[in-house]
Amino acid sequence: MKQMTIRGIPDAVEREIRKMARQKGVSLNKAALAVLEKAGGANRRGAGKSRLYHDLDHLCGVWDKRQADEMERHAALHREIDEALWKR
Repeated sequence: MKQMTIRGIPDAVEREIRKMARQKGVSLNKAALAVLEKAGGANRRGAGKSRLYHDLDHLCGVWDKRQADEMERHAALHREIDEALWKR
């Protein structure tokens, strides 16, 4: 991998990178790379891999055992393959 030295980083940008690093528990280097990759439209994970989203995180772990079991029963109905639908 290449290395670069970037001079003249605006104070506001530095603060955001430091804030991101602190919040995510990563190094300043990783936080800065994430900002650059996002701005450049690059994806470090590589082409063809899915993105990781966090917009539904607030729903994780909110069901009790009964609710989770009920959801599993309902979801199981949708996992069954109706062979007649696949024949032409």
